[in-house]
Amino acid sequence: MSTNPVQDTVDSLQAPALAAPGIAHGFFTRTGGVSDGIYRGLNVGFGSDDDARAVSENRARAMRALGAGEAPLVTVHQVHGNDVVPVTVPWARTDNPKADGLVTDRPGIALGILTADCTPILMVDAQAGVIGAAHSGWKGAVAGIGAQTLAAMEKLGAKASRIQAAIGPTINQSSYEVGPEFFERFEREHADSIRFFTPAPTTGKYLFDLPGFVRAHLESLGLAAVDATQAIDTCAQEDRFFSYRRATKAGEPDYGRQLSAVMLTG
Repeated sequence: MSTNPVQDTVDSLQAPALAAPGIAHGFFTRTGGVSDGIYRGLNVGFGSDDDARAVSENRARAMRALGAGEAPLVTVHQVHGNDVVPVTVPWARTDNPKADGLVTDRPGIALGILTADCTPILMVDAQAGVIGAAHSGWKGAVAGIGAQTLAAMEKLGAKASRIQAAIGPTINQSSYEVGPEFFERFEREHADSIRFFTPAPTTGKYLFDLPGFVRAHLESLGLAAVDATQAIDTCAQEDRFFSYRRATKAGEPDYGRQLSAVMLTG
């Protein structure tokens, strides 16, 4: 576990759409933290083979940077589905339910999503005091994770017409090469989404616009706004972000995860 002072300052990106009284949020980069080697920086993934003490310290640093202090960070065991769980009382990480979204109307609980190329989504109805966070890869978007998160927020009193949503750092089209079978599946099952593909330099392959696909899904829900200002390419910026695809292409045995979090400060 490193104590390198250069890494002590935690860095998070802010989405203008989520700037509201009573709301704290951040799309964290890998900058800051105590992890070493391939996990260098702010790795918050206990699912990695990183030192658990380093991951715990990294999460604590992120919460302090969020302004959450000792407030609990609640996460889920993400499975690329569309289940969303309401949070009324924080649970231990070891009790994480299998889901890809969380919602709450309780102040002082930070909702966290972990990613390493997939798209993190944060959603806020500041008037109702209801927030949501979701993990959306292409499977989650196709399965309607955005719509399910909205529905769970509405059960707590939120309204779509008031909800501000933002998507954070995610693999961009120029880095996301897919094979013909991937394209053909969309062509067959989601023909209206073909606009998110362009031919790749590699013959017979395509480049897929994941953040564009996720954004279009969210925009179809009638939300007040969908902010994509922080949908920065995780794969292309090794110094700032962890990336599953980059690590795989480099033959690395594992990879770190970055955190996206939102909290009602109450």
